Amino acid sequence: MVAASGIAPPRAAAALPAARARAAHRLGFLRSHPQVAAAAAAKLRCCASATDDGVVDTAATKPRPPRVAGMGSKLVGSGSAVPSLTISNDDLSKVVETSDEWIATRTGIRSRRVLSGDETLGGLAVLAAQRALEMAQVRPEDVDLVLFCTSTPDDLFGAAGQVLAELGCSTKTLGFDITAACSGFIIGLITATQFIKGGGNYQNVLVVGADALSQYVDWTDRGTCILFGDAAGAVLVQACSPEEDGLLGFCAQSDGNGQKHLHCSGSNAESILSKTNGVPGFPPKKGTFSCIEMNGKEVFRFAVRCVPQSIEKALEEAGLPASSIDWLLLHQANQRIIDAAATRLSIPSEKVISNLANYGNSSAASIPLALDEAVRGGKVKKGDIIAASGFGAGLTWGSAIVKWG
Repeated sequence: MVAASGIAPPRAAAALPAARARAAHRLGFLRSHPQVAAAAAAKLRCCASATDDGVVDTAATKPRPPRVAGMGSKLVGSGSAVPSLTISNDDLSKVVETSDEWIATRTGIRSRRVLSGDETLGGLAVLAAQRALEMAQVRPEDVDLVLFCTSTPDDLFGAAGQVLAELGCSTKTLGFDITAACSGFIIGLITATQFIKGGGNYQNVLVVGADALSQYVDWTDRGTCILFGDAAGAVLVQACSPEEDGLLGFCAQSDGNGQKHLHCSGSNAESILSKTNGVPGFPPKKGTFSCIEMNGKEVFRFAVRCVPQSIEKALEEAGLPASSIDWLLLHQANQRIIDAAATRLSIPSEKVISNLANYGNSSAASIPLALDEAVRGGKVKKGDIIAASGFGAGLTWGSAIVKWG
């Protein structure tokens, strides 16, 4: 310790070299692990200021603007886009043995949107992102990070680059894809706030959720073809003061043992070369993907059990009771799952946001799509507390307690 005069007592002076070495080690660790730094700083910010390096200095006598401690993040804009082609339950009844009543009773879905003609997933994503930026009144060149949450990119190597280019973002803007299936948007939202609160000078983070699962559906399997649709949604997450913080608590988990219950596995097609000129085992077969396979009963059990628990954990982190929730916004997978989760959380149906009937399960797009419709429709207002939760293949699931605006 250092005395008020600034002179170390004899015992403390002897210990200073070792202490400095430990401090240097901690400094390097915190710089390379911003999330750990943020958590450590949060514990100390009530009694200490932070240095410009993002490391708390308990001996500081003059307060400085913190980079890690005290940073908040909030949602300031939303946007969405869907394909023009609508496929109704009656349309599907002409393809497989089913009916509107059978589908609606078991899923709550009446229709879904599907890409057609020249439409692309990237095009939908860009349009949703543009609308989110317009609502937030943020220019594309002022976006610091783009997180593209998708399992079905137009480009295997990542689709965030297309969004960056077509939006007109700066070359300083970082962009990358996040693959977490139907949990993707929630994982993206958590990632966005970690970048903002991690002290890396990220002020505006665009989170896009978009998927085109219609491209991977077996349209002869009525157990899966009735469920999925294509869409894109986006939100703009912005740095703010701690008093304005809009991401109040979150929880994210995975269980790899459940991967077998919902998957779209890779497979090998015939080689593109007919002759190998005697080279054994060459060339490798061309990679492709099978259709979506799902054990509906197991996925239902998983979702009904894990989603309420996840939301409760996020509420606990936020320090809020379930009664504080203005809106429950779940991944739009099945109305039975949504209703069961609401019942377990004692949330009345009038506080549940659902547009599943019109769009089906659009994977990572479902939450931002439903949110954008609720915001633009005047349902969700500034200051409203939303409990959002995504769940799906992996198995992955996550929840976030957010305040809109």
